[in-house]
Amino acid sequence: MADPVIRIEKLFKEYVTEAGTVPVLRSVEFNVMPGEFVAIMGASGSGKSTLMNILGCLDIATEGNYLLNGRDINHMDRDELALLRNRVIGFVFQGFNLLPRANLADNVALPLIYRGISRTERLEQANQMLEKVGLGKYGQSRPNQISGGQQQRVAIARALVNQPKLLLADEPTGNLDTKTSKEIMALFTELNQREGITIVLITHEPDIAAYANRLIRLADGRIVYDGPIAHADAEHLESTS
Repeated sequence: MADPVIRIEKLFKEYVTEAGTVPVLRSVEFNVMPGEFVAIMGASGSGKSTLMNILGCLDIATEGNYLLNGRDINHMDRDELALLRNRVIGFVFQGFNLLPRANLADNVALPLIYRGISRTERLEQANQMLEKVGLGKYGQSRPNQISGGQQQRVAIARALVNQPKLLLADEPTGNLDTKTSKEIMALFTELNQREGITIVLITHEPDIAAYANRLIRLADGRIVYDGPIAHADAEHLESTS
């Protein structure tokens, strides 16, 4: 059996404030296997954003273990974490975070700069990724010349250009209309089913979560449901907006 892409063991996270210590995550445990498509839901303050930051190696747990692709991130320094983020994780956010003055091919190629790849090869790989997300003809266009849904496709292409083991998506349809959201989620489904890409996404929308195969629901920093979407009851699938 393959090893998990994500292994979380008894994870705690707390922040120290002037008012005292604030617990955010409490004894969180789960694995994500290669090729899974997992949705994380939870009300505001449930800890889902903190969990996503830890999964993305942007924050470190107070206690517990996090193994990403078999590596224990708790014992890695800042440079090692940056390298891991670049090589193993692809990020897709609610905001597209594209460089407005760069064309789409250069936007997609950006993560490859940190790997020392030549410009010619970077652009070749970037255009291949734009083709994969249905924007092969738009490499020379700038972000303000395409729609919001197309910009999110560019952001997905950028996240995939390093061929990551894991795609983390934080409210990826939050700025999109219903029709465009369905198109983006269909793309995620295709990437998961045809390419075998492991996807973990945060959403507050039940119809978006329904594209995943598995739901993790957080409440007050604890997992209150972890199982197939099809078996989740209405309480666990209710909107968290």
